[in-house]
Amino acid sequence: MMVFIPHEVGPIRPPSEAGSLLIRATRNCPWNKCQFCPTYKQVRFEKRPVEDVIRDIDRAAAYHGDQFQTAFLQDANSLIMKTPDLVRVISHLKEKFPSVRRVTSYARARTVARKTVEELKQLHEAGLSRLHIGLESGYDALLEYMKKGVSSELAIEAGQKVKQSGISLCFYVILGLGGRLRLEGEETWRKHALETARVLNAVNPDYIRVRTLTIKEGMPLYEKLLSGEFEKASGAEVVREEELLIENLEVTSRFVSDHSTNVLMDVRGKLPEDKEHMLSIIRRYLELSEEEQLNFRLGTLFGVLGYAPNYRTFNDFFDPSKRQQVTAVIEEMEAREPGSAGKLVERLNTMLI
Repeated sequence: MMVFIPHEVGPIRPPSEAGSLLIRATRNCPWNKCQFCPTYKQVRFEKRPVEDVIRDIDRAAAYHGDQFQTAFLQDANSLIMKTPDLVRVISHLKEKFPSVRRVTSYARARTVARKTVEELKQLHEAGLSRLHIGLESGYDALLEYMKKGVSSELAIEAGQKVKQSGISLCFYVILGLGGRLRLEGEETWRKHALETARVLNAVNPDYIRVRTLTIKEGMPLYEKLLSGEFEKASGAEVVREEELLIENLEVTSRFVSDHSTNVLMDVRGKLPEDKEHMLSIIRRYLELSEEEQLNFRLGTLFGVLGYAPNYRTFNDFFDPSKRQQVTAVIEEMEAREPGSAGKLVERLNTMLI
């Protein structure tokens, strides 16, 4: 059944904002060239008139009442608004929803870098609590290949400004972003991990959230995959990359793996305290055979999608009863069509983005 909502809502938000009030401050993405993103392709970026956003907040308050504790400003880059306009929007939101304790938004590093620390402090004082910024990688050659439109140094500048302002900072990293590319004559996965760690160490964001590259139709990268120019990394290769990244982190950030595209969602914790525990999970996974890794991934995807049998955690894989049930499903699939389990993993992965 379709639910009527009397205010405009955009297409996406972070998983951590699942229970948040969504207010659309801008429409779509002003950059919209990233090779790995399908979300805003074929649609034009628009700055919404401030009065329209204010009116939406009023409608949301009348419809929902004061039931939210968190709010998220959509779409991809709300900070592209003029600072006084955004201050007005946030202030009005806090006035109409006095129970809201956290207001967050996506932002591009280039846009943030154009703001002064004083402007960011004004936004923080108005009520902006956290910014979600897609770092994706700290490796400049890979950022250029993916047409991110941001350099590692610009990301460092933006991140440090956010930290100085008092706003909580969440940097996103895409595991496997380089696939099996060789840029500048080197293995890209290694440079991706090491250079990303360099940027994260320079900024020390409050949160590091990882996502794993998943390619689907509608992404510019999809055409490169079909042509053979780009080849995806395997699950084990992505986890090996994650291991190198974590090994080289010297931060006090919270490392979060809260997206089902990730092979190991159990790899999470507070750094540096939980580093060795996180690495122990990764190394235990890498000791598994390819067959066992496929079994674990398929069982995990079953759990994400609510199917049975499944694995909810990595430890579940070592439960003989659960493992036997997932193995039986895979054996039945493979008897009907050899290779079907791996194909199903690919299909299910694309359903998650």
